[in-house]
Amino acid sequence: MHSPNSQPSSEASRPRVGVYVCHCGGNISDVVDVHKVTEAASHLPDVVLARQYTFMCSDPGQQMIIDDIVKEGLNRVVVAACSPSLHELTFRQSLIRAGLNPFLFEHVNIREQVSWVSKSDPGGATDKAVRLIAAAVAKVRLSRPLEPIRVEAIQRVAVIGGGVSGLRCASDLARRGIPVVLLERSPFLGGRVAQLCSLYPTQAKADELLKSLISEVCQDPNVAIHTSAEVTAASGCVGSFALKVHLHPRGVTRELRSDEAQAAIEVCPETVNSEFDYGLAKRKAIYMPSQDSYPPLPAIDWKTCTRCGKCVEAVGGNGIVLDAQPVEIDLKAGAIVLATGFDPYEPRLGEYGYGEYPEVITLPQLFRLLNPQGPTGGRLELNGRPVRNVCLIHCVGSRQIEGIHQPGPDGRIYDYCSRFCCTAALEAANEIRERHLEVNIFDFYRDIRTYGRGHENYYENASKHGVLFFRYVAEEPPVIRKAAAGNGSPLAVAVKDTLTWGEEVEAPADLVVLVTGMKPRDITGLVETLKLARSSDGFLQEVHPKLRPVETAVSGVFLAGTCQAPMDIGESCAAASAAAARVSATLLKGHIELAPFVVTVDLERCQGSGACIEECRYQKAISLCEVTVNGTTALRAQVNPALCRGCGMCVPACPHGAIQLEGCRLDQFEAMVEAITADY
Repeated sequence: MHSPNSQPSSEASRPRVGVYVCHCGGNISDVVDVHKVTEAASHLPDVVLARQYTFMCSDPGQQMIIDDIVKEGLNRVVVAACSPSLHELTFRQSLIRAGLNPFLFEHVNIREQVSWVSKSDPGGATDKAVRLIAAAVAKVRLSRPLEPIRVEAIQRVAVIGGGVSGLRCASDLARRGIPVVLLERSPFLGGRVAQLCSLYPTQAKADELLKSLISEVCQDPNVAIHTSAEVTAASGCVGSFALKVHLHPRGVTRELRSDEAQAAIEVCPETVNSEFDYGLAKRKAIYMPSQDSYPPLPAIDWKTCTRCGKCVEAVGGNGIVLDAQPVEIDLKAGAIVLATGFDPYEPRLGEYGYGEYPEVITLPQLFRLLNPQGPTGGRLELNGRPVRNVCLIHCVGSRQIEGIHQPGPDGRIYDYCSRFCCTAALEAANEIRERHLEVNIFDFYRDIRTYGRGHENYYENASKHGVLFFRYVAEEPPVIRKAAAGNGSPLAVAVKDTLTWGEEVEAPADLVVLVTGMKPRDITGLVETLKLARSSDGFLQEVHPKLRPVETAVSGVFLAGTCQAPMDIGESCAAASAAAARVSATLLKGHIELAPFVVTVDLERCQGSGACIEECRYQKAISLCEVTVNGTTALRAQVNPALCRGCGMCVPACPHGAIQLEGCRLDQFEAMVEAITADY
């Protein structure tokens, strides 16, 4: 075996490398000849020992590495196993426990990059594994101890979103003694939960849950709340973010008495569809969505208000200001939590008759009809007409199939399952049957997915209570049409029922309810400002669903609730608490330790050309500053290590070779290339 790698000059500093090859329970060893790989690794330069083990990430596997570092005097470690995104941190921690610098370590991925993609060629996979390990050894031989970058952390968190997730996260952070600024875009707190009556599976009252949570947040001195707040700009890095927040005026400057507020609302001549009631009712330009809204005072919708002044006259000229101006504030925060929520899918015009027949509504609208504080006072009626036959159609705006379903207004096919919809629809069906025994319910579904604990009971109860189920396939969805004269119901729903081997059935419908899913909320401004990643379904993307489930790729920015994926309320609160715990772990030390894999500048070589700045994708990670070099003041590149992401794009851009990426310097890279192409 020939390797051209250069040898260290001093025997005292000579690397002593340990190589560890994992079987991964057969995921690797079923394809790769692990014995041959280990034997080959043992003959690489400066490799003191090479071992193999069934599960290297297990406690015995980690202990093996620790013991060898202590007993054999290892000062470099290479582990060939699964993806570094899973266990690189695991093995670095093992080095720390053994008293070795954790950055004298290299992780080689021979599962995803070798065995899983080379099952038909075991010989080639084995050779590839040997070469990858040889490259890692060549690199780690030239590694030098690095120290984490320490950044002072501002002890304040900006939580964007005042729904149940944002409130839960703010409360958890405040109880840990971390100051929070809660920013809500609308004039009222509570988000989507404020539109509900009861919550499954406990049947707890939604307003009671919100009152308790809002009370916790509002009474905590560590929380500052801004409603009608919109983040317009963001910069900085983990530990030190700078936000510009646009505060729209509320128009109401003091808490009016309830009779004054009511008087101001009644005299307002301008009306608009109520978004709180999903367009089932009207509201005024000065309004409160419900009697339990918080803050408990009206707000003015400036897009609708004509500033006629009648509301001001109704309250005697005090408490309402129609010429109020927006205010912009600067906010510093050590971390940001996004709890921006979701939007319900709105069917396109004509989809299942939506927008064509007034009797076709969505599931969120049905819940507003059933709510005692809703537009009908909880009565199951539409346009003054009582409902006797209800048809539920599942998977509207979820599990769409390209070529069968038309894209939405944004051009997107919503091919994911929104998860909560089936249980929510069945909960509504059970509620209708309990409150209105005379109502017939027909449920048209593709699949019933009651995935949560106790959720299957809703399906069983609906069956026991006389709900009739019809199953359809995506290629032949239900058809809504006008009912024949004298049918007693304005509409009819026809479908080929696969439960009866394709028999075509028809059900009368006074009300057709489209069980709509969740879609990502349009927060394009925030996404572009913070440079956030989205998943394929359009929701915000976490780093890793298991290991880092509430973190984004942007250090210091965390996710809570349905901005990340479809969730029910329990899951949203759990995610919010997880985000709060992760933020606490990040900030409570007073400083933040970042990986040291950032670029450094050789001031002797740098000529201040600025080519590195043009290539850098990260805001202000590199800048030109005046420095003194050999007694002369000159412009030189300067790196902000807290903003640098270690992408290395600036390294080849420098015409003078003045920039190096720590952890993958050019001499290490050259050694890796030389090793991987050598004869073995």
